[in-house]
Amino acid sequence: MSTIKIKVNGQLVETRVKGNMRLLDLVRDQLHLTATKEGCAVGECGACTVIMNGDAVCSCLVLAEQCHDAEITTLEGLNDNPVAQKLQKAFVEQGGVQCGFCTPGVLVSTTALLEKEPHPTDEQIKDALEGNICRCTGYQPIMDSIHYALKS
Repeated sequence: MSTIKIKVNGQLVETRVKGNMRLLDLVRDQLHLTATKEGCAVGECGACTVIMNGDAVCSCLVLAEQCHDAEITTLEGLNDNPVAQKLQKAFVEQGGVQCGFCTPGVLVSTTALLEKEPHPTDEQIKDALEGNICRCTGYQPIMDSIHYALKS
């Protein structure tokens, strides 16, 4: 067990973690931030995406110990983020969400992209979403929702 200090959604947290604990487990089980989902557990689906030090990462692939002194943002931490708010509204209005399982990861990945690149090309959007699997929408409504948010 080791003690780590980590900033999660703007709050400094000091906690003890086991050496094999994933960031996903820390976020969901210890911090009770459940928008971050476990899908595949191997970094292929994107349901567990969080922002770590400004970059979208699969939290199932990051050990909690690696997050000492890191800044983590989950979907819950984006509640007051204007970019995320526009995206959420657009996803509802444009049908970019159906079952909702992948939606938190897609929103986090897209927000991370738009924070760095406010006017992305389609290729940049596709690259940012490459690790997010959605079985319901067929991706076109997701792209339409992002384009709608960019126009508003």
